[in-house]
Amino acid sequence: MSNPQIRRRAGRRTALFLIPLAAAVALAAVAACGSDAGNGDPRQETTAEPAHPDSLTCGGAGIDGAARIRYRTEALIKAPLSTIWELHTDVERWPAWQQPVTSMKRLDQGPLREGSQFQWTTPAPATATTPATTLVITSSVQQLQRNNCIRWSGPAIGDGLGIDNGVHVWTFTEVAGGVLVRTEENWTGEQVEADIPTSTAFLGAGLEAWLRDLKATAEAHP
Repeated sequence: MSNPQIRRRAGRRTALFLIPLAAAVALAAVAACGSDAGNGDPRQETTAEPAHPDSLTCGGAGIDGAARIRYRTEALIKAPLSTIWELHTDVERWPAWQQPVTSMKRLDQGPLREGSQFQWTTPAPATATTPATTLVITSSVQQLQRNNCIRWSGPAIGDGLGIDNGVHVWTFTEVAGGVLVRTEENWTGEQVEADIPTSTAFLGAGLEAWLRDLKATAEAHP
């Protein structure tokens, strides 16, 4: 994929997994490749998870430490922690506040918890090397600590485009003035690893957009 293609797609989340894709068994991902939030510079450590002492974790687990495509960012959201957590974990309502999420289906019932799965879709436009398609992301929650953190992982599959697996971690910390929301995600797979800078750019653009939507929706919540 070329730099012009990055510009055309930079504002769109094409696969969060989740794991984080982005979610992805979960991904999606979802959810910094640098030690500074939002700097967009990928870390290249290849240690076991967590990938780095500064990596985000939930229940002691982080992103895939060997992954070559990863991104991390954060934002201060001026809203109650309960509001932010409910928006983020009520996955069936994601399409109401995230335009790139075109459909969502829970694969189990009840509150989101460890072991929960959900399947969602997001469009991916055509590029010089891949056709326009719809990515189907199957996300599995691996760790969840209420009002504290969540980690999911899984694949994103479309016609002619796929992410084998993504791991996505989110953390939520009450601070002066609101809640500091941090997210970190990685992707793995032969297709996305064929062009690491481009894949990292797409992953980063998706996580930044997701965090902006979460912030805007939570802060507008009555």
